[in-house]
Amino acid sequence: MLITQSAGKFIKRKSSINLGEYLLDLSIPSIMGVINLTPDSFYDGGTLSGEVEMLERVELMLSEGASIIDVGAVSTRPGAEMINTKDELDRLLPAVAAIRKHFPEVALSIDTFRSWVAVRVIDEVGPVIVNDISGGSLDSKMFETISHLKVPYILAHIQGTPLNMQDNPHYQDVVREVSASLSDGVRKLAKLGVNDILIDPGFGFGKNIMHNYQMLNRLDALKVFQLPVVVGLSRKSMIYKVLETAPEDSLNGTTVLNTMALLGGADILRVHDVKEAVDAVRLFLQLKETL
Repeated sequence: MLITQSAGKFIKRKSSINLGEYLLDLSIPSIMGVINLTPDSFYDGGTLSGEVEMLERVELMLSEGASIIDVGAVSTRPGAEMINTKDELDRLLPAVAAIRKHFPEVALSIDTFRSWVAVRVIDEVGPVIVNDISGGSLDSKMFETISHLKVPYILAHIQGTPLNMQDNPHYQDVVREVSASLSDGVRKLAKLGVNDILIDPGFGFGKNIMHNYQMLNRLDALKVFQLPVVVGLSRKSMIYKVLETAPEDSLNGTTVLNTMALLGGADILRVHDVKEAVDAVRLFLQLKETL
């Protein structure tokens, strides 16, 4: 398999990633705070009215313990129509530049599936993590671009596109098929010389509620990759539909599932609510002390 060296020995599990001059330590679980610049995201779309409010949100997340700030400018909620590259850059570039200016030490991630967006942002503001919800499936040049840029890449799984991904998604074995897809992506990236790969099973991206819970229940199957695992469960429909509530009332459910994800081996929790996720990590680490 791709996780073995030619000699047949397992590669030591990665516990850090290189981000320009900085080494991001993932030896304990980290929190990625979400900044949505879109007017139509499923939970917090349109809540940031301008740069000042955005920077205040970033400052709060960092004060609460976020290690990474993930900035997105395209809604990828189910059924979302895609905006064009220019509009995405018009939203994303000024925001990322402002965050880098005011918080120069923070690890930044951009939530984009477009290679040209990654090029433009990194040319302007320097190295960032590229968080691609499509795992390269929506831009054939993404893997090659990441290899050229030499930045960390979050390889996520999706079935379909945001527009149609929830139109009756089907799997024989969701864990096996997601793992196979991620394995293929990791192999291609490694062949191109990409060293800092993170994997994301893509909760809610082309998966129904049962698929999501099957994936969460067997999240530890991804340990075989020996790569950091990113999990994004925050306020998603797999929580509020089961609880018969709404995204706004799904914080407690999010914390419960984040804790389950930590028990399954998650290395990064991508969340809207940083403090509660940090608390979950602290309690999880305390639990580990007893083992």
